[in-house]
Amino acid sequence: MFAFADLEIGAAAVEQWPHADLDLGEQIPSVTGYVRRIRVDGRALYAKYSLLGVSLVSLLRGVCGPWSQVREAQRAYVLRPDALIEREAGQLRFLQEAGHPRVCPVAGVRRGVLFTESVPGVSLAHLLLIRPQHSAELLAGVLEQLHGLHQLPAVRRLGPAGVTGERSIAGTFQRKFNGLSGPVYVQRLGADRCRAEDREEVVAVLEQVVIRLHRLRARVLAQSSRRVLAYGDLKPDHVLYPDDGPPVFIDPGLLLTGTAVDAAKLISRSVLTLAASRPGPDTGKHLVEGIGAFAGSRMDALSVTARRAWLMEVLALWLMDSVNILTTYLSAPAELPLPALGDALVGRAVGLCRMVDRISADLASGGDTSAVWDGALSHAQAVAA
Repeated sequence: MFAFADLEIGAAAVEQWPHADLDLGEQIPSVTGYVRRIRVDGRALYAKYSLLGVSLVSLLRGVCGPWSQVREAQRAYVLRPDALIEREAGQLRFLQEAGHPRVCPVAGVRRGVLFTESVPGVSLAHLLLIRPQHSAELLAGVLEQLHGLHQLPAVRRLGPAGVTGERSIAGTFQRKFNGLSGPVYVQRLGADRCRAEDREEVVAVLEQVVIRLHRLRARVLAQSSRRVLAYGDLKPDHVLYPDDGPPVFIDPGLLLTGTAVDAAKLISRSVLTLAASRPGPDTGKHLVEGIGAFAGSRMDALSVTARRAWLMEVLALWLMDSVNILTTYLSAPAELPLPALGDALVGRAVGLCRMVDRISADLASGGDTSAVWDGALSHAQAVAA
């Protein structure tokens, strides 16, 4: 699969720049698409290739059939105007034309390969760990950059054909854990990645968590009526701070969804960044307090009832997103290189599963939402320590 993707990237680069000096660089570990660095006449770019629009983990686990079948289907898939890479390129161009938020420029699209400019600067993930006292301002600043995106005119300009709804938090959770395949999927988690004793606890805990989250999904997310255009794949690693001007966003996953989604994903992935790095009690305390202050600022203009609904939605989405990505890492075959974050989280899977277990149990109990939120922040801080 990797060799096939390399050949396609090389052929796409030759088509895009027929007379350029091309140098294919290192693979960037990912569980979603295949990504490599490439230099074109010395210019640093990234090349992203998606196979059938599914994650590499699913593909390698045989969800789309044997390799010969995948390869044949891929030749037709890359010609489709609604292929994942075509939509991502369209989203980047849409955002670039809008001027806000600032995004990495598209350098070219050929044969199902998206070439984007390399963006210099430090990531939000790095800043959160080295400036935890400023985490509330950093997180709020990211959401402020998306203010225009969250307004109704933006929804109308992009149109329904341009979104990547299949990668929503709730949609991904439902797809991974639905029907007969969901329990089988959970039973196999960690087979290539965990120690036997850790794996036993992880599977047992996640079986209960998934049941709770299915019930919460039906009860909590059904209450969310307003739909906005969310950035979607809003991770601290996807926000970069160059020396000039505002942050630059990479890897969009624009989707039409509830107003809490971007905040929930940013919180979820910030907590996972904290859990992966385990910077110690002081950094963990400041960062978690910053997350609490950030969420509080998002609720300032809401009524008491609206605050409760928004907070419940954030909590449910936070838990679903954390379970989604953790189980993806745990189910990855040994041959697939994981990003550093993924490797670290697999090593801390037991602690993370205990965290989502306690928070989901509190949320499912129907108690005071503010108390559940405070407890969730305490559990997140414990994971960091």
